[in-house]
Amino acid sequence: MGQDAAPSVQEEGSEPVNDLELPSPPADAELPAVEPVISDEEFDSLVPAFDDELDPELDQPLESIEEFRQRIAGDEPQIAPLGNDGTADQGADPQALSETRFDDAVLDEPLPDLDSFQYEPRDYAAAEAQGASVAVKYRVKITGLDEADDQTDANMRGLFNSLSALRDGDGEAANLSQVYARLSTDQALLKTIFESEGWYEPAIDTRIVSARESGEDKATALLEATPGQRYSFGSVTVQADETVPPHLISKNLPLKEGQPIIAQRVQGAEARVALALPENGYPFAELGERSILLDRDTGTGDYTLPVTIGPRARFGGVTTTGDLAFDAEHVEVLARFERGDLYDSREVDDLRKALVATGLLGTVSVEPERTGEDTGAGDGTEYVTLHVDQQAGPPRTIAGQLGYATGEGFRVEGSWTHRNLFPPEGALILAGTAGTLEQSVSATFRRSNAGQRDKTFQLATELARTNFAALDSYTAKVSAQYSYDSTPIWQKRITYAYGVQARISAEEDYNYATGGRERRTFYIGGLTGKIGWDTSDDLLNPTRGFRLTALVEPEAGLEDGFYPYVRTQLDGSAYYPVTNALVLAGRVRLGTIQGASNLDIAPSRRFYAGGGGSVRGFGYQEVGPRAPDGDPVGGRSLFEAAAEARYRFGDYGLATFVDIGQAYRETTPQFTDIRMGAGVGFRYYTNFGPFRFDIATPIDRRDGESWISVYVSIGQAF
Repeated sequence: MGQDAAPSVQEEGSEPVNDLELPSPPADAELPAVEPVISDEEFDSLVPAFDDELDPELDQPLESIEEFRQRIAGDEPQIAPLGNDGTADQGADPQALSETRFDDAVLDEPLPDLDSFQYEPRDYAAAEAQGASVAVKYRVKITGLDEADDQTDANMRGLFNSLSALRDGDGEAANLSQVYARLSTDQALLKTIFESEGWYEPAIDTRIVSARESGEDKATALLEATPGQRYSFGSVTVQADETVPPHLISKNLPLKEGQPIIAQRVQGAEARVALALPENGYPFAELGERSILLDRDTGTGDYTLPVTIGPRARFGGVTTTGDLAFDAEHVEVLARFERGDLYDSREVDDLRKALVATGLLGTVSVEPERTGEDTGAGDGTEYVTLHVDQQAGPPRTIAGQLGYATGEGFRVEGSWTHRNLFPPEGALILAGTAGTLEQSVSATFRRSNAGQRDKTFQLATELARTNFAALDSYTAKVSAQYSYDSTPIWQKRITYAYGVQARISAEEDYNYATGGRERRTFYIGGLTGKIGWDTSDDLLNPTRGFRLTALVEPEAGLEDGFYPYVRTQLDGSAYYPVTNALVLAGRVRLGTIQGASNLDIAPSRRFYAGGGGSVRGFGYQEVGPRAPDGDPVGGRSLFEAAAEARYRFGDYGLATFVDIGQAYRETTPQFTDIRMGAGVGFRYYTNFGPFRFDIATPIDRRDGESWISVYVSIGQAF
């Protein structure tokens, strides 16, 4: 071989063979005779002959590795020239040949240390995106789907289009490989869709038809489907112990023999069973893994569902752990069930929502735990304990609200609340109002869920300054109230409130004897009673039903004598959905004060009309009797009515409305001199109620009345 052959390996008892020394067998070894695989004559006959004259270099010896390297490196002068016989010139200097090297300075540099090696990864995805260009345009074609789609209520084509990778690509791809990948994904998707509707053995072939082949301007991604046989239920079997009442599982598993095996129907039926069992006393019921045995010959599938129903249970005690906001005793106050009631998971869900609604918990879970304790009811039931794991959340809240209305001006309200300063659920609320025409500060103690769920005790004190056209006053007020109200998670048909209040108020009033306004001090004490009946479908944004509310306030004034009277107000509203988007709403309000003259009643306790929650189109409290100086003085009776059309589209809405009303000096509404306002409104619906922007104008406007009135607030007008 050449000069650069591999080094020889020399072992004891061996002979060098072709520059590579291999071990030799012992001299006395008996080796088996080896027959040639093919004879020399046969080998020579199979090897083609070469014509030396056509290619004389075939007879030349191979160059050495060193010579090859030198020739590749271009260092030809150092390679020994070949003689006439093709062999290397013997006159060449072997030492010079051995010292031949590549002329590359980089090869002489030492390798860098691993610790100092710097590697900067390349973002191939970004580079691909920057250089990506649409190279393939295609359309999607599916055959065989419509025939199956006609046999089911599901929109199989619509489902495919919504999930398809090909459709998601909008008919464009970077290359053909990407189209093939999407086509493969959609093949699996289409197979799953067929199986979900009972076709368990669909054949789906895919191919791409080039634009040249189809004679069109785009390639076609083709999915050719053959649905095959659609399977239906052969038998429906539930493996479970007997329940109370009997057939509780089968009645809630609406799967029948002969029905197509539809995945959504099966999952829905099993979900009904999973809900029905814990709603009827089985908190530990578990559904096993279903099996469907298909029979190709009959096209049916035998359905089997194993169910472990567990013990039938009744509510027992409550335990709680974690970072407690309140103890287990208060948790029982929030529960709407009693010890011994049959277990119902809906009651547990309601308790969990009530715990969240307190606003005092960051996280909470309510889970049943077995006790093994017999209830003694004679029906085999046992008590179950509800374990509440609670983690108290931040108890403090800062809130604010900004509003504007013609006649009221701008108004900013802010409050600071500690919802659990006096556990359980004893809140302290400090609030303030800063407005162009009204300022106030107040402090309120509120005990939520006081002794019973959704009952609230409240003690409040307030200092207020108002400077409206109808009322200029300084007021100090103290009140106490006990109420039973609706909440977002439990809207009640009947609500009520009762309490006491006392106030001292220095107010300006018109003195008809002197012909001017004088400030008078009123000392007022009284009771409050309120009852409501509500059939509407939503507290913040009702669309159907009606509401009725009656407010009765027996009061007495102590300024220059004792003047008892009774304030009564009736409110009613109704809501009718014309369509899902259009709601017609209407309201009526009647008020009367009996037992005292207009002048013996403090101006702040009289009735007024006008404003965003009254007769829109007029300023706040500007509709009603007026003194000779032109300012409102209020009255002893009130009538208001309104009609509104509310149209909603998504999170937005529009409203048109007409409001009418008037306040009277008489103790009963006279229904004369009715004032009317009309306008339009904009609504933005949030999760805590609609944001309202109304603009209105008075009909038959009088001197001094604004052309336009604007109202901005949270919540519907009624």
